[in-house]
Order: sequence, then C-alpha cells, then structure tokens
Amino acid sequence: MKRVWLGIVGVAALGLAAPAGAADLGLQPYVKAPINQAIFDWSGLYAGINVGGGSSCSSWKLRDVKSDDGGCHDATGATFGGQLGYRWQLHNIVLGVEAQGQWADFSATSTNADGSSFHSRINGFGMFTGQLGYAWNNVLLYVKGGAGVADSKFTMNDGKGSSIYAGNTRWGGTVGVGLEYGFAPDWSVAVEYDHLFLGGRDLTMSGPCGGTANCVAHVSQGIDVGLVRLNYRFGGPILGIYWNQFGIFRE
Repeated sequence: MKRVWLGIVGVAALGLAAPAGAADLGLQPYVKAPINQAIFDWSGLYAGINVGGGSSCSSWKLRDVKSDDGGCHDATGATFGGQLGYRWQLHNIVLGVEAQGQWADFSATSTNADGSSFHSRINGFGMFTGQLGYAWNNVLLYVKGGAGVADSKFTMNDGKGSSIYAGNTRWGGTVGVGLEYGFAPDWSVAVEYDHLFLGGRDLTMSGPCGGTANCVAHVSQGIDVGLVRLNYRFGGPILGIYWNQFGIFRE
C-alpha cells in the first residue's frame, strides 16, 4: 500500500511540474524573416523607340537682296525614331551615354508682302549625348547634353515662277531633360524635351536669282522637340542593389 501511495504522489508531481518546465524554456512564436526587396537598377545596355512632335524656327535673309528678309517661321510636325545607350548607377546617381536618330516631317512656308515665299523642311535629326540623372528607386530624373545634327532643305520662290533652293546637313549642340519610370524589371517609359542649337550659316541657293545663277542666303535654325520614349534594358545590371532593414548595400 505504501508503494501505491508513493506512485500516485510521483505522477501528480510530474503533472504539476510539466507546465512550469515549458514556461522555463521561453518558447517564442514563429516570425518569418524579412525578405530583401529589390530596388530598380538603371545600370546596363538599353534600346528603345520614341514618338512625338516638334518645331524648327528658321530665320533667313538673302545676302545681296535687302528686301528679301524672310524673318523667322516655325516648321512644325511629327517625329519618331529610336535610341541606344548605356547607363551606370552608383547609389542614386545615374550616368549614361546615348545615340538617338529621328525621322521628322517639320515643314512650313512663309510669304512676303511682294508675293515671294520661303519654305523650310527638316527630314531628320540626331543626337549624341551624355546623361546625368538622379534615381528614386524606379523613377529617374535626368538631364542630357552633347552634339546634334539635322538634315534641312530650304526653297525660295520669287512669286513669278522662279525658285531657288539649298540643302545641308547641319551640326550643332543639344540639351534636354527627361523623366523616366520603370514599370517592370527591364522596361521603362519616359517623357523628354530636347532643344538643338544649329546656329546660322551662309548657304548657296541654286537657281535664278535676280539675273544671277545663284544667291547666298544666311539661315539660322533651332529645333524644339517633345518625345514619349519606351526603353528595354538588356540583361542584368553590373551590380545589383537591394534593400534590407539596415539600408542599401551592393552584392
């Protein structure tokens, strides 16, 4: 009987001690470890297409005819083209280089009081630029600058059936600004404004001109253009950027 009593007391003691033992272990509820969240990286080779519109202000004057001053007129129209570039990202700073080519249909005609008229047309232009930008994750604000080139045609009609014309490829400078949004890991869309400074120069206008075979016209020109651009980035960045609870670090 004594042994039975001792067994009952032992079992009871173990039952009372079990909850206390579990509490002493200090068990904590399971918490899932935070997952590193990828930040959009602008580094890499990219290519894209664009579409938009623009205008070209052309100011002209015949050198040897005082009355033939065409003033300035705006040739407006549509443009589309493509771009190819490469970017490097260091923290929030983004550097890049880019080549861009555009087909254009910018044309206009101005008529003088004496019935003579002047027509200008831009068939295409290009830009070769460097970029400097600042990124907020998948939003990039950038400025660009470099060289610009345009294919231009000019025609003058004296109002009596005679025309003179000239065409040239003109080089100058260009500046621009853009805002780009990355909507997928390798895709981005941007809006951009550019201005091309093409300067002024003397052109030989071929054709009848006041009894002479040719005339010399001084033509100054500039281009303003607004574009919507779609870019695709090939491959991955050189260095991935990730975010964790301590901040930004690179692999």
